[in-house]
Amino acid sequence: MPAVPVLVVGAGPVGLTAALLLARRGVEVLVVERHADPYPLPRAVHLDDEAFRVLQAAGVADDVAAITGPMAGLRLLDRRLRPLVEFLRAPDDQPNGWPRGSLFHQPELEAVLRRAASAQPGLRLVTGEELTALTQDDGGVDVVLRRRADGAERSVRAGYVLGCDGANSTTRRLIGSSMRDLAPPDRWLVVDARAGFSAPVWPGVHQVSDPHRAVTFMPVTDGRYRWEFRLRPGESAGDLAAPGRLRELVAPFGVTRIEVLRAVEYVFRAQLADRWRRRRVLLAGDAAHLTPPFVGQALGLGLRDVHQLAWKLTAVLAGRAGEEILDTYQAERAPHARALIRVALLLGRLMTGGGRLAAVVRPGVVQVVRRVPAVRALGASSRTPPLRRSPLVERRGRPGRRLAGSLIPQPWVLLAGRRCRLDHVLGDGPARVELLPDGRLLVVAAGRPVEVTDPDGVVAGWLRAAGARAVEVRPDRIVGAAFR
Repeated sequence: MPAVPVLVVGAGPVGLTAALLLARRGVEVLVVERHADPYPLPRAVHLDDEAFRVLQAAGVADDVAAITGPMAGLRLLDRRLRPLVEFLRAPDDQPNGWPRGSLFHQPELEAVLRRAASAQPGLRLVTGEELTALTQDDGGVDVVLRRRADGAERSVRAGYVLGCDGANSTTRRLIGSSMRDLAPPDRWLVVDARAGFSAPVWPGVHQVSDPHRAVTFMPVTDGRYRWEFRLRPGESAGDLAAPGRLRELVAPFGVTRIEVLRAVEYVFRAQLADRWRRRRVLLAGDAAHLTPPFVGQALGLGLRDVHQLAWKLTAVLAGRAGEEILDTYQAERAPHARALIRVALLLGRLMTGGGRLAAVVRPGVVQVVRRVPAVRALGASSRTPPLRRSPLVERRGRPGRRLAGSLIPQPWVLLAGRRCRLDHVLGDGPARVELLPDGRLLVVAAGRPVEVTDPDGVVAGWLRAAGARAVEVRPDRIVGAAFR
């Protein structure tokens, strides 16, 4: 009999979110983290509204929103920092109930998650211990943990192991999985700093399309800023990070003072693991995939992984589903991750690739492309590709082809006169949402039907546009099937 139903390896944002999602469903979880203290420096800085719904399901979205700032959009600039095109995101355009993009300081995000984890019944976090070995049988996984302070080892019996231990995942190595490259690596200098400016900074992402040196710049929160400078062959991050050279690099942005918090070389990789599951051990987050940063999806992909895994693992542990449901995890998530990685690669090439000829041609191409309404909408959107057809995604008929595999929108609705987000009504399990003749919504969740009012008609418009009258919604808010 396993001592703990689920052991999560890694207490970063993905691992802690996975643990919260499972514990809130009544599953006992042990989280082990090799570092004794939280990592004090920033890494991820962006979350989209789809990923925010995962944090909402984990019970931390409001606390996370308090430490974030909405992202105004994207500006593509030439080498002299003159705008080529601008994709704006309206503050009130929130189809998922949260800003389409939010910027944050990762240590603050991790502090919110750790506080929630410490208060969550059924969740235990142990730090300073690392996974060194595991063996599996039909009833569980025997895990060896080593205490880094003194080398002492202990064994833990778990029902399932979830590897959220990052790009250099030990879990991935122990199950014989390998990363597969989708593109060559790309070297950048990443600088996080506090800074002052001669003029107000636009609160969005600035992408400099300079063949000599591509640069990404964005304000984060609380006077923090990030620059990413592409390194040329033969250059070292140390040379560019030298105080005099760095001041020269940031000067065009109007910097009047700068306090560097972190300046490191980062290799942007585009990779997918060839195996995300071996029997009772599964991978999620950076352990399963790595993406370039051009669409800001590194953390979002991992949160989507664990949102799906949480309900599937819970169903297996509760006896509501067989282990074969876990076979759908990589089958659904890997193509979605691959699609977003390829989008990131494409946008990176369009925005920063090419030599001098590309720099000459790009402004004219951009001016033509920006006039296409679909391109403008895509640039401002945060919507990710739908999941492909699978045993849990039925894409039949026009409604199914249009809606199945995508997220149901989350407007504010009225339930018995009380204002709440739609996910509050849907609950943690599967649900059915049907459009009534009077425009209200009938939601059947946990076997209980309730009628809600969608004042702005968001869900009604979404259903009608696809020719649908009802949808079956999975616990991860993905539409499993749509009906006339």
